[in-house]
Amino acid sequence: MVSCTPPRYHGFMKTHEFTQGRDYDRIADAIHYLVAHREEQPELAEVAGITGLAPHHFQRLFTRWAGVSPKKFLQYMTLGDAKSRLAGSASVLDAALDSGLSGPGRLHDLFVTINAATPGDFKARGAGLQFRYGYHPSPFGECMITTTERGVAGVSFVGSKDRAQLLSEQQFGWERAEWTRDQDATAKVMPMIFPVDRPADTESSPLPVFLRGTQFQLLVWEALLKIPPGALVSYGQLANHLGRPDSARAVGTACGANRVGLLIPCHRVIRDTGVITGYRWGPEKKRAILAWEAAKETVRAA
Repeated sequence: MVSCTPPRYHGFMKTHEFTQGRDYDRIADAIHYLVAHREEQPELAEVAGITGLAPHHFQRLFTRWAGVSPKKFLQYMTLGDAKSRLAGSASVLDAALDSGLSGPGRLHDLFVTINAATPGDFKARGAGLQFRYGYHPSPFGECMITTTERGVAGVSFVGSKDRAQLLSEQQFGWERAEWTRDQDATAKVMPMIFPVDRPADTESSPLPVFLRGTQFQLLVWEALLKIPPGALVSYGQLANHLGRPDSARAVGTACGANRVGLLIPCHRVIRDTGVITGYRWGPEKKRAILAWEAAKETVRAA
């Protein structure tokens, strides 16, 4: 189990657990609708109706989470915006990767560090390891969180896949480990990954992630942590930065093999045309996450 949440945060989390869950569900419903109808640019009242809230209440809730209004959020879902961000991120990526691939990467206000599985872990297929998992509401729909004493081992989104399929995917390669459903354990990292109404005085320790992958996959995932929130890179650009210009397809495969969604930001890699595709949990999730990050960074820079 990951012990990264300061004790003073636990009481707040338990007090707000039910309300926050309902807020997440409403945001998730709104985001799903916005993504599905982004070309139509729906009005505020129309989107609010999906959540069952009055327009002004919904706008306040959505803005508190995203930092911008639903109308502004829609602007970050366009092809033109993706192309612009892709072009504008080149110099940022150069500086980030040139600084080296060691050290943590940033999700939002959270720093993420990698703890890689050892050859012995691979051979033992998880014998002696204990995995805890749970299902929780998130702004991008229900998600499955998996933790170990060595870090968060999985963040998956329920949607096109059901719970049983997600669990099977997370267990692959760790068949001899002990697997326990433990909502309390996984709930401790939820507010760090998906902050809503986070107390101003709350501080987080770096959050480790426990990754199983090949040497090349780990290199790609490490590089992903260096792509700043709000920035985008193409598969080809990332391959070039890794000194493997002919490995764009292998970079895409590594992104698809990532089991720790959001924390290892494979969503920040897109096609050089700006088209949003190729996400393990579906392109709609990827589009929504990218819009969220763009909104957060715009507010941060203002």
